Amino acid sequence: MGEVDDDREVPQDIPLAEAMDANWILKNLGKDAIGKRVEVHQPSDSSCSTNLSVTLIQSIRGATNNGGERRRERRIRARRERRVRARLRRQRRPRRPRARRTRRPSRRTAEEEEKWVPVTKLGRLVKEGKIRSLEQIYLHSLPVKEHQIVETLLGPVLKDEVMKIMPVQKQTRAGQRTRFKAFVVVGDGSGHVGLGVKCSKEVATAIRGAIILAKLSVIPVRRGYWGNKIGKPHTVPCKVTGKCGSVTVRLVPAPRGAGIVAARVPKKVLQFAGIEDVFTSSRGSTKTLGNFVKATFDCLLKTYGFLTPDFWRETRFTKSPFQEYTDLLAKPTKSLVLEEVEKIDA
Repeated sequence: MGEVDDDREVPQDIPLAEAMDANWILKNLGKDAIGKRVEVHQPSDSSCSTNLSVTLIQSIRGATNNGGERRRERRIRARRERRVRARLRRQRRPRRPRARRTRRPSRRTAEEEEKWVPVTKLGRLVKEGKIRSLEQIYLHSLPVKEHQIVETLLGPVLKDEVMKIMPVQKQTRAGQRTRFKAFVVVGDGSGHVGLGVKCSKEVATAIRGAIILAKLSVIPVRRGYWGNKIGKPHTVPCKVTGKCGSVTVRLVPAPRGAGIVAARVPKKVLQFAGIEDVFTSSRGSTKTLGNFVKATFDCLLKTYGFLTPDFWRETRFTKSPFQEYTDLLAKPTKSLVLEEVEKIDA
């Protein structure tokens, strides 16, 4: 818009429609009309008086800030478009899981199986195929000191999940030493579950160590019925209570179809143990995930601690695998290791 001549005379008779048009006033009357009172008339020839100062001020502001208003509108429009595009991208993008992730079943290749050279008697018996289930180990209370034993007996159905990774600190003379603590749960969903806790300077090392410890701590979980003994066992056989720190967890048998009525942390542990229906009750500081997981694991550990009438039968003692395969274990371990190395090299 060009410059406005401020020396023009303001007419005293202006149509009402033009008097209310700020652009017309600025173009034809100029800035001198500010504050002056003029007579305006409507089409019905009735006259009235109006003040042009407000209208002219709005017109002048619009003329001077017209470019700024356009830029502001463009910025607002561009900001809205960016928000819409971001919302569409979020809708199309699949949601990533949180820190807790389910790992794939641990499938070892043939090379890894060949590389495993057992260093314990139990490991030698498992690799030779003399022991085919974990129940044979639990029956004689044999210590499991190699995680490959559990991997071999359970196979690809064994799954693991990282429950939590938390930083922990220790105050030293050189300052604070930060390490990472990992909680891992493993299970086959059919009566076996394990819990491992490991601290390390690196997250990957902590997770790897926790998985190994969880496999070494795999325990049997006894399952039972609620009411009639129809079908397969689906719940805990009796009420059990586990405790760790201030956290107390209680498991109560539930009817078939009730599902796992529990919080997120114990529910995952119970699913890995193969329990389908159960009621739970918890007390204490359950926000402490480590104690919550350990208390649930303690409950499952006690399922075989209560002797129901099913276990009142006369016990028939059998030979331990170490006694049964004494001749096989009498062979020197060094020669077996050399044979394994030769097989790998070949």
